[in-house]
Amino acid sequence: MGKKLLQRITHNPDICHGKPCIRGLRYPVEFILELLSSGMTTEEILADYDDLESDDILAVLLFAARLQVKSIHKLAL
Repeated sequence: MGKKLLQRITHNPDICHGKPCIRGLRYPVEFILELLSSGMTTEEILADYDDLESDDILAVLLFAARLQVKSIHKLAL
């Protein structure tokens, strides 16, 4: 399931300056993380951005978790 979710995160130099985005849309991962950290629920985000799906939010969280793990491993070396 994780690999399938991560396929929702795309990188395109022509979209949002190459930042990781959701499904090629102009929603950078960092933007969704900021919404979540501000206290918005998944349901609120989905209501405000009707082209997003619940799996997109899960993909953002998984992407951030995997990125964090990679950062910790680099620091440990």
